[in-house]
Order: sequence, then structure tokens, then C-alpha cells
Amino acid sequence: MSKPLFKLHSPFTPAGDQPKAILALSKGVARGDRYQTLLGVTGSGKTFTAANVIAQQDKPVLVIAHNKTLAAQLVQEYREFFPENAVNYFVSYYDFYQPEAYMPVTDTYIEKEAMINDEIDRLRHATTQTLLTRRDCIVVASVSCIYNLGSPEEYLKEHLQLTTRMKMPRAQLVRALTDIHYERTNADLEPGLFRAVGNAVEIMPPNERVLFRLELSDEGIQAIDVFDPVSRVHLKSTDTVFLFPRKHFVTQEDQQKRAIESIKKELAMRLKEFETQGKPLEAERLKRRTNYDLAMIREIGYCNGIENYARHFSGKPVGSPPDTLLSYFPKTKDGAPDFLTIIDESHVTVPQIGGMQAGDASRKKTLVEYGFRLPSAADNRPLTADEFTQRVGQVIFTSATPSTYEREISTQIVEQVIRPTGLIDPEIVIKPVSAKGKYVGQIKDFIEEAGKVIKKGERVIATTLTKKMAEDLSVYLKEAGYKAEYLHSEIKTIERIRILTDFRKGTFDFLVGVNLLREGLDLPELSLIGILDADKEGFLRSETSLIQIMGRAARNVNGRVIIYADTSTGSIERAVAETKRRRTIQLAYNKKHGITPQTIKKNIKDITESMQSEHEKAVGELLTIDGGLFEKNPKALIKEKERQMSAAVKVLDFETAAILRDEIVVLTRRMEASAPEKISQTTGKRPKT
Repeated sequence: MSKPLFKLHSPFTPAGDQPKAILALSKGVARGDRYQTLLGVTGSGKTFTAANVIAQQDKPVLVIAHNKTLAAQLVQEYREFFPENAVNYFVSYYDFYQPEAYMPVTDTYIEKEAMINDEIDRLRHATTQTLLTRRDCIVVASVSCIYNLGSPEEYLKEHLQLTTRMKMPRAQLVRALTDIHYERTNADLEPGLFRAVGNAVEIMPPNERVLFRLELSDEGIQAIDVFDPVSRVHLKSTDTVFLFPRKHFVTQEDQQKRAIESIKKELAMRLKEFETQGKPLEAERLKRRTNYDLAMIREIGYCNGIENYARHFSGKPVGSPPDTLLSYFPKTKDGAPDFLTIIDESHVTVPQIGGMQAGDASRKKTLVEYGFRLPSAADNRPLTADEFTQRVGQVIFTSATPSTYEREISTQIVEQVIRPTGLIDPEIVIKPVSAKGKYVGQIKDFIEEAGKVIKKGERVIATTLTKKMAEDLSVYLKEAGYKAEYLHSEIKTIERIRILTDFRKGTFDFLVGVNLLREGLDLPELSLIGILDADKEGFLRSETSLIQIMGRAARNVNGRVIIYADTSTGSIERAVAETKRRRTIQLAYNKKHGITPQTIKKNIKDITESMQSEHEKAVGELLTIDGGLFEKNPKALIKEKERQMSAAVKVLDFETAAILRDEIVVLTRRMEASAPEKISQTTGKRPKT
């Protein structure tokens, strides 16, 4: 029997419904089921179940999440489960992205503006290179995996394999590196850069944080050493090094020439069309822009927005779907996808996948119509839902609230209702919104209910429909003597983290919020949730949203949810019925097995404390002992913070990275404000303010 591809490490053994779910899903994969759904309630360990299924596979796995933060959390979990295998992270590498667009009504052209995160770009390269070189890989990706990426065949074909005793003079090596878009520098090395120092060439690849030093002589490469790029500590010597292209969009010289001729041909046809239509402005605009791009491609083999010419480089027919990350996954001999796909939080992720292409097409149509892009730019797009389906093999959807789509196409829906902890879904109570009988309105009634819970040392959440209502309610609660705060999407990252930490610590007891209180909050101290205005049908009060909100109270043995509604909507009825069904199953299981549920015990960790490494603490001591590092050398402190931010991104700790980023902004402003007044070299006087 061959050695398993994946090796699962975990101190836990499957419990509750997990063994049954693992067995059912594994059997489904083995018999070739195209679609399956894991309906796992909040806190039931869906990721652990998926990891156990993966451990029985002999092919790569793609896990798709609906946002970067959730993807980062999943990467960390899978790396703990599979430390001996390759677990990669693939998301959009933009910290900020403003797509190119044109608004004809106001004649406003918006140029593409983007800030690329170099560390995430490195992780993207690491992903594609891993997929092309090994099978035991798990890739956790956002929906960016369905966007144009470049041909894997060309990417693989253009890589460099350098070995000791290889006959390659320095000039030839430099040319080979520039051909795959590495840039030469005399300054510090960054991913994708190289420098020539005497008889040595130092290279930092785009996929990992190491430095390769190649010693050269007239006979070729004499030695290859690997160094830490910061400390310059020698890590090892090697006989072979593989260098993949710095960019995913690469072509050979003959293909580049064919692409240029193809672009010129399309340009000529499009200019004729504009001439026929009497659009000289659009024709001149397109001619100027395209010719500039062609000149850049001839000179350096690349131009900004080269992905818009991808069809010409690939040679694909008009309207063909682009190459994406899915193209880098292996295929069987007959061309079928040879990997397993797990779509996490499928009730959110599947609609995202299906909706991306239409929005992109609308924007591109306007750009093409007004001469900002050639018609072939429309083929630089995300995949449609059907194209995505054709490019993935077997799929497992995971969600506490799978949609009708998942239910209809799945061969089986595997329920994971019993939690390993024995915790049951919260008790549901429905009360009217307006003043009726003994009730005196939803706000006053919920405050009375919350007071009883807070006296026991537990926490309370109220969900509102608007940000304004959340803010107003928190003010009202404070005036009434309660320790309360509000939370919504306009709260900055650092403040949001501190609010949640203080909430768990008991610094305040009452949290008011909007939609941020659905997926992803792990608050064991929370025992009461009030859903205000629950009968206002819509996204925030749909069946799915209501069940997700209720799930926040499922980590406390005293979990309870009060739904305030004057009328019972279909969403409320379905959500309550499903929750009661799950409670019945859970209570029966606990009674049969003699289980007494216990509230989850989870350490309260202040992220602003946990992010302090030993080095950061040393910096803090230096600030105190030496009278303040900022006052002595503000640039050094800012540079140190930037290093810490990069280190946080490297381990996918984006919350810490965001905090450090905010600190850098504050320190930079402080440095600029405290800079000595500049004296004019001409007049010798201080400038007037």
C-alpha cells in the first residue's frame, strides 16, 4: 500500500457528529459524487471534519473562502493539521484596488490604481510553484482564484534551473534573469530582484524570503549558497535552484512577436470601425494608448495592464475563458480536474463566484465602447459560474445554512448537528416589537432581560438594522447606566479588535452592532442575543442571516435568543423551526450519552499584547531606558515597525499588521510634525507659515 499523501496531526479525535460526517463524505468522494454538502452547525468543527476527509485523499485540495480574513484563519488551521504538507494561501494581492473605469455621463475616466502587497504576491507565487511541483498541497483561496492569472504552461516553461558546474557566464545569467522579469538593483534585495557583486550574483526569488548567492567563474557556476536576507546567516549550500518567473504573465520571444502582430491587427480593425461610426476622438485615444503599450512590450516584454492583451499572448479564440489558478491544478489523463474542492461558507461564497463576471463585463464594455481598450480586453475577466463548474472536480460545500442551490445539486447532505462539546443551539423566544400587554416595547424589554444576564457575569448582544440605530442605542444604554459599546463596519480595525477584547474581558457588557455580528465571532461569554426589528424582511433578516446570528449564542450553555417581531415572517418561521429541530436532536443525544454541556472555556487574549514578540519588548525597554527611541532616531523606529508589519503579514496575521500600519502612520506624522524648521539656503531665514 502506498504512503498516504496527507498526514493529519491533531490532539483531538472526532466526536459528536464528526465521525459520521467524515465517514459519509469520504465514501461520497470515493464513489465519485460530484457534489456533497456538509451542513455543520456553528461550533461543530467543520474544518476538523474537512481535514479528516482530506487526510484520506491522494490528490491536491482547493479550499475557497469568501474573504481574505476567513481564508487566513483557514490556512492557519490547516497548517496546524498538516504541518508536513504544503498549505498555501492565494488571495488578491491588492491592499487597495481601484479598477479602470469610464463614466460617459460626466466624461470621467478613472485610471486603474492599485497598491500591491509584496508579501501576498510572494505567497501567490509560492502557491503556483507548489502546484506545479508537488501533489500534497492544500490551497486556501479567496474568489480571486477565478480571475485571469496567465498560462501555467508558459509559466513552467520559462523557469530557470541553475546547477553547480553549469556553464553559464555572468552576462548570460543576467540576461536569463531579466528575460523572466527579474530586475537588477544595486540596493537592498527584494523579491524578484538581483544584484551582481564581483564574481557573484545574488538573487531573491518571488516565492520565498531567502537569498541565493551564485559564485561564478569563467567555467560557469561554482557554488550556490542560501542565506537569510536580513541577518545574512548562511542557511545551507545546494547543487540546484529553481527560479520561476517574477510575473505570472510571461511569454517566449516568438509568441511575443505573434502577439504584437495580432494586437496591431485588432487595433487596425477597431480604428476602421470607429472611423465608420464617426468617432475620431475614440479612435485617437485607442491608437495612442495601444501603440504606447506595444512599445513597452517590445522594449521590456511587459506593460501595465498587459493582462488585457492576454488572449493575444495565449492564442485563444475570441470569448474563450482565461487561465486562472484552477488551470495550475493537475488533470487526469483524459483532461478532467484531478483535485478536490471545498467551498467554505458556501451560502456566501457560491453567489460571489457566480456574480463576478457580470460586473466586470459591464465595466469593460464601456471602456471598449469609448476607445480606452481593445475589444479583446473583455476576455481578461473572471470565470462565469458554468466555466468554474467545468474546471473543478468533486466539490464539498460546507455551511451552517446551505442555500437551495447546494441542496438541489448535492448527492447527499451530511448533517453535523451534534457538537463535540455537547452544547445545544440556543433557546428561541419571540416577543412583539410594539407596546402590547405586559410588554412595553422591544428596547425596554430587552434591557430588562439583559440586566438579568449581566448580573450573572455574562454578555449581551443586540443587533440592529442600521449603523445609526446601533450608535443611538449604545448612547441610550450608557445614559441608563449600562456599560455598552457599538460595533459596525466604519470602526477601524485596531478599534474593532480592542472593542471585542474588552467585551470578552467584561470591561463592558452590552455590545450593539449590525451585520458584523454574524459569521466569525467566537464569544463564549455571550449568552443573550436580541434581534431587533426581526420582521423587517431583507438581507439582514433573512432565514440565513437569522440562523447565523442565533449561532453566536451557541457557545454558552445558557445561550438564548429573543426575536422581536410583530408579525411572523417566513424567514423567522423557517429559522426558528430549524433551530428547534437541531435542539431536539442535540438534547436527545446528550440524554442518551449522559452528556452535560459545558460553556466553552477560551483564554481571553489581548491581541495588542500577544503581538509583542521578544524583539518588540526589547524595543519597548529601549524606549524607556534610553529616554525614548523615537526622540533619538524616529526613522529607525518606523523602519522597525515596518519590519514587524511584514513579519505579521508573513504569518497571515492581518489584524496585527493593520495595527502596526496604523502605528506607522501616527509615528510618521509625529516625525514630520516634530522636524526642525527648515532654513532657506538662499535667504538664511525661516520660511513664513
